[in-house]
Amino acid sequence: MTLYVYAITGEGHPHRLDGLTGVGSRPTPVRTVTVGPLSAVVSEVSEDIRPKRRDLQTHQEVQERLMADAVILPLQFGYLAPDDQAVRQVLEENAAAYLAALGRLEGRAEYHVRATRQDEDALLRRILHDSPEARALNERMRAGESDPQLPLALGELVAGEVRGRDEALAASLAGELLPYAREHVTRPPASPDFLNLSVLVDGEDEDDFLAAHARLVKDLEEGVELRLNGPLPPYSFVG
Repeated sequence: MTLYVYAITGEGHPHRLDGLTGVGSRPTPVRTVTVGPLSAVVSEVSEDIRPKRRDLQTHQEVQERLMADAVILPLQFGYLAPDDQAVRQVLEENAAAYLAALGRLEGRAEYHVRATRQDEDALLRRILHDSPEARALNERMRAGESDPQLPLALGELVAGEVRGRDEALAASLAGELLPYAREHVTRPPASPDFLNLSVLVDGEDEDDFLAAHARLVKDLEEGVELRLNGPLPPYSFVG
């Protein structure tokens, strides 16, 4: 029967799976397929698995249960294998890489950091205050000048200022957090975010990392929100 694969674990993981059932409309018990020092955590499925709320939650719950006990290599939602033998073959063929990745992630967890401007008007007011050119254009428009290029020029100037300030603030925020990270990944942020950062944090550095984040939140400029999510399975740091 087709298997849904949640994670790969190393030798010594306790695999506390009692009572856990897997994804799908007819959930089956979560179990392991083991080859040498590696195990894949799986459950049997008899249907195509789509990212429905219940299945996404189940996927997350299984991984959180595993991660609470020891390091894991988490798989993204939706990984399937035709049978136990196919899983064993993958574990055998990639054993060295999986063991190296487990060693690299041992004692570490992933955190996501995102920053958003909740009050763009506050930023626009600062730009008009700080930029003589933007202020002059705005005053000409308020005085009733009908030049159609004025709104375009002001819009381009303000957009450039917003982009530059967001990039500078994102770099500053990341710079305060990265000293506590072993590895990091920066991705293009999706609007309205201007920072999308994933960090891999050692357990021994976790308190310092969280304290640094708390200080940043306290000192943030008006209209900016800094969101933290974690600890999470280290998806961003598993190939």
